Amino acid sequence: MTGPVLVLASASTPVSTYALESSSGAGVPLRELAIVGLAAAAVTYFLTSLVRILAVRVGAVAVPRQRDVHVIPTPRLGGVGMYFGVLCAIGLAAQLPALNRGFSYTNDTLAVVTAGGVIVLVGIVDDRWGLDALTKFVGQLTAAGVLVIMGVSWYLLYVPFADIGTVVLDPLQAGLLTVAITVTTINAINFVDGLDGLAAGLGLIAAVAICLFSLGLLHDQGGDVSYYPPALITTALAGACLGFLPHNFSPARIFMGDSGAMLIGLMLAAAATSASGRVARSAYGPADMFTLLSPLILVAAIMFIPMLDMVMAVIRRTRAGVGFYTPDKMHLHHRLLQLGHTQRRVALLIYLWVGVLAFSVAAGTLFSWEVVLPIFVAGLLVALFATFAPRVGRMLRRRAL
Repeated sequence: MTGPVLVLASASTPVSTYALESSSGAGVPLRELAIVGLAAAAVTYFLTSLVRILAVRVGAVAVPRQRDVHVIPTPRLGGVGMYFGVLCAIGLAAQLPALNRGFSYTNDTLAVVTAGGVIVLVGIVDDRWGLDALTKFVGQLTAAGVLVIMGVSWYLLYVPFADIGTVVLDPLQAGLLTVAITVTTINAINFVDGLDGLAAGLGLIAAVAICLFSLGLLHDQGGDVSYYPPALITTALAGACLGFLPHNFSPARIFMGDSGAMLIGLMLAAAATSASGRVARSAYGPADMFTLLSPLILVAAIMFIPMLDMVMAVIRRTRAGVGFYTPDKMHLHHRLLQLGHTQRRVALLIYLWVGVLAFSVAAGTLFSWEVVLPIFVAGLLVALFATFAPRVGRMLRRRAL
């Protein structure tokens, strides 16, 4: 199990031999990435309309259950349109001169397309016929294993404590860690996919945040093609989520289903691994600890809200004496609805919380914390006020009476 050979350079070294120049700037093809993102959005948007018709014809329809928020039968399989949007975007990137050399030195993008196909197939079966938790879990492990076999592994870890420095994992350790991160991320996104537009919006925010970090790496490393995959993967994912949102925002005309939610989780995990598992200490100065740790912090910030919801669900269900996979109506979005928010406002609120956390960390890699910290605190205060505004409003009205 061997990954692609990486070319790492320090921020002070000359531009890498593999650096690419574009009209957008030295080594950072912003214009080409924007085209790829727009292509993913356009293909996803138009194909989703066709997928909706197909889903109704084959019977892939979500009938409202007691724990569901929607009240009318709604077609699923939206992840199929998203996957083809990603596929077309990656295919376009392979034809663009400013991006295609990135496919020659790493298999990460091809691995994501292949593993994405596996997870979408598992999701299609679940959306149409239903799968038990164990079978679905095996499917997730298989998709994560495809990533590892094709070279996407978290094999470098920076440990700031003591004098350990960068820990190089052996293939087995790297593979197990990568599978664990991937399956956890897949299930975290799947857990929060219970409200119109929620998973697609979170996927969009998370993809943009990781993309910003990847672009920072590209700039620091002079456009080294080893850092293209995470930027390309997240750009394609962001475009797919953006193209799907008009169909899925409340009131949703189609759900992404497990085929879409698991695809988002897998692509985010793959992009984070591609960006984070390859940042060696030699890439930056020894004093720049935050930059060295920022990939792990960024992943944690992006996934904090979904992970918290998932952990709370597992604890809640275990204490109740039922399986951790047993559905209930106590997820974070259910609680926000009980506070008095509408479905749209709940989705926007969770966007706000995740956005504040994710973009603050991403901004910390680009700007000084003297600039970022006040904005982060202000964002938290706004999010807190917006969250509890309905309760405060009711209290004020009762006092007025």
